[in-house]
Amino acid sequence: MFQGAGQLNLDAKGRMAVPARHRDILMRAGEGRLVITAHPHRCLLLYPQPAWEPIRAKVLAAPSLEAQSAMLRRLLVGFAVDTEMDGAGRVLVAPELRQYAGLEKEVWLVGQGSHFEIWSDSGWKAQQEAIFALGDKLLPPGLENFSL
Repeated sequence: MFQGAGQLNLDAKGRMAVPARHRDILMRAGEGRLVITAHPHRCLLLYPQPAWEPIRAKVLAAPSLEAQSAMLRRLLVGFAVDTEMDGAGRVLVAPELRQYAGLEKEVWLVGQGSHFEIWSDSGWKAQQEAIFALGDKLLPPGLENFSL
């Protein structure tokens, strides 16, 4: 569904203009209703609300007294913000989320199939360098025979 990476700018109010090629799909997928939350890798996740709901339910169903489950809940559900695309196709990224991910003016919107990641410019460049550094060790267990 969502693929590709594009560099965007946040305006002075913290709004990001969603590229036109993704606007219609986001409108159909969630009637413009979106959820933005934190990711453990210090980027943000942007989901159409209907795609987010089963993820939230699964996180909330985990044992709340188990330390890792509680931490994941605090991160994913605790940072989750409901938002909507405005008439100009812009999405407001809440200040606490911008701070968490280190977002300034230049950001990257990276398609991940059912959702997007939102990266700071420096964070996205660091991810690319980490990929290049892995070289032929990039494939995780189970994908050793994968070919393009």
